[in-house]
Amino acid sequence: MSDVLQMAGVTVRRGDAVLLDEVNWDVAEGERWVVLGPNGAGKTTLLQVAAARIHPTSGVAAVLEEVLGTVDVFELRPRIGLSSAALAERLPGGERVADVVVTASYGVVGRWREAYDALDHARAAELLAAMGVAHLADRLYGTLSEGERKRVQIARALMTDPELLLLDEPAAGLDLGGREDLVRRLGDLAADAGAPAMVLVTHHVEEIPPGFTHLLLLRAGRVVAAGPLPDTLTADHLAETFGMPLTVERHGDRWTARAFG
Repeated sequence: MSDVLQMAGVTVRRGDAVLLDEVNWDVAEGERWVVLGPNGAGKTTLLQVAAARIHPTSGVAAVLEEVLGTVDVFELRPRIGLSSAALAERLPGGERVADVVVTASYGVVGRWREAYDALDHARAAELLAAMGVAHLADRLYGTLSEGERKRVQIARALMTDPELLLLDEPAAGLDLGGREDLVRRLGDLAADAGAPAMVLVTHHVEEIPPGFTHLLLLRAGRVVAAGPLPDTLTADHLAETFGMPLTVERHGDRWTARAFG
């Protein structure tokens, strides 16, 4: 398997703050990674590097075998599907849901004068159906619930048939029903052999979908542990990551964690 992501000694500084500190990480084709850690751990910064949105201050980051700093990121980014809060804020509330998805073909936010063919519209419809929101295609994006918006955002991220899919806290702000529906759909996507390599950022082990294979634990910008999910998601590793004693339990293909006592 070829590497989709390679980071060697990746450090990101902003002023005196170190957001990522000597991160080493490899993601191979076909792998589904979860990045887990507390607030301020550097998870979103890590994803921004993986999405070719920011460059490391030091170290080397290669995305889809292209080294950041030596490649035109505007040619690289269409190969990466990204769903994040920052991108979600830019999506026009007054645009049809179908157009929110199809405009990803041109890497634009907000439909203007671009022309889309029947294949583009068919793919957008297929992705909306896969995420359970096909019936919302003609609704205005701004009228959707938070859970519906999250599913539309993931459909948009998949529109260009990316080689890498990055999901930054896709279940944030969802109620229990919305979270469970989204986790199930992400599990279905993870089980699809034709789906791209995936990286999902979360704070909560309960949001790890079935079928995810690997785990990266971050604390204060540093890697605590990384590797196959069952070997890495341990009470000791979680305690070190979150700075408190925790227990972790597996229930079939799902996980839970809680503090002692």
